[in-house]
Amino acid sequence: MLRSRAATGATRSRACSAPVTRSGRRPACRSRGSACPTEPSSRTLAPSPGWEGAVDEGLLEIADHIWRGEAAIEEHNPFSSPWKLTEIGDGLATISSLANVHVIDTSDGLVFVDTGIFFFATTIHASVRGWTKRPLRTAVYSHGHVDHVFGTGPFEEEARENGWPAPDVVAHENVPRRFDRYVRTAEYNAWINRRQFGIPQLTWPTEYRYPDTMYRDQHAFECGGERFELHHARGETDDHTWTWVPGRRLICCGDMFIWGTPNCGNPQKVQRYPGDWARALREMTTLGAEILLPGHGFPVMGADRIRTTLTETMNSGASLDDILHAVKPPERLMERPWLRPIYDDPEFIVHNVWRLYGGWYDGNPSRLKPSLDAHVAREVAALAGGAGRLAERARELLDDGDLRLAGHLAEFAALAAQEDGGIHAVRAEVNEARVAAEPSVMAKGIFGWAARESRERTGPAQ
Repeated sequence: MLRSRAATGATRSRACSAPVTRSGRRPACRSRGSACPTEPSSRTLAPSPGWEGAVDEGLLEIADHIWRGEAAIEEHNPFSSPWKLTEIGDGLATISSLANVHVIDTSDGLVFVDTGIFFFATTIHASVRGWTKRPLRTAVYSHGHVDHVFGTGPFEEEARENGWPAPDVVAHENVPRRFDRYVRTAEYNAWINRRQFGIPQLTWPTEYRYPDTMYRDQHAFECGGERFELHHARGETDDHTWTWVPGRRLICCGDMFIWGTPNCGNPQKVQRYPGDWARALREMTTLGAEILLPGHGFPVMGADRIRTTLTETMNSGASLDDILHAVKPPERLMERPWLRPIYDDPEFIVHNVWRLYGGWYDGNPSRLKPSLDAHVAREVAALAGGAGRLAERARELLDDGDLRLAGHLAEFAALAAQEDGGIHAVRAEVNEARVAAEPSVMAKGIFGWAARESRERTGPAQ
């Protein structure tokens, strides 16, 4: 199903052209507040300080070294933001900008797959303009996460100034619903992302560039004689699009693949869909792609490597046959550089699979209708001889290397004596040790936030 600028039921746009909604008006931005961040003033079109207009010649070489095991993925974090444009092939480039932006230069103008985060909109524009002067015709959102959808503003202003057709933004029909939800839950999203990324000042956007063209299952369009085929698949999100460009043997897979453990278990975010995800990866393996451009991280070049990458990512999902602590991914998969737990964690994926297929009840009847955590903590502290004794035992367990059990006891102690600075010092120490022991951004972020909370409350014991 295709909505907006195409007739109901159509599945293909014949050429890139100015988008028109059913009302005949293009919805550039819906927001709460005054200005739309995706349509900046002309003064914001200058590149950010430090940008040198560089074309990164080394990205493919780094990717090859990581693939061969000659370099560690941890040394070349796929979630870093070098802002450099790499030319992958004739008329094909990628920009690493926290989330990647992929640019296809056709004879009729540019097609983007993803547009980047708001922090880097002007640097992305400058990177593209250092490579080509063609106008942006179509931008495809792989999904509605904020690191993928905020880069069109400078290109839209440029189109207005030059009298070019406005770019058409294409996405799955669930993307507007996501944006609406983000506006309604802005404060909640701000808090969980502050905790995940350790940025206390982070604010959550309430203004978004909504798509002009939306589809349900599949959609295709042409630009400059090149065909772009869009496929919906639930995976990290329910609004995900992966794009197949048959003339280039190119797949832009969005966050279906990110050079890390699949983001299928985020403990603070909404439901992920591992079964649908695996089916989408399986479908991609049948296409014979020669280039795979992911939402984060490095290009994968060559049909054999792409097949291996997608197949092993698919097979790394967890089973529900065993309980949480019995499920371990095969070691040979965790040794793969594209499956390391640098962002998500396999243990979190098990939680997510349980939530999707088994509901939220975890089998412990005491947690079906529980008491307040603080009440439980006070009872446990009383039985142990006081909150201080719990904290002492937490430190002993920490010294013995049992960080998980130390975490439980430190949390009980802090909940039972919430104003005791000495106990909070122990809680901070335990969680700092957990940060050091964890490889994934998600776990580090949550433990780090807990440690920061307690460090702010340390002081003389009460």
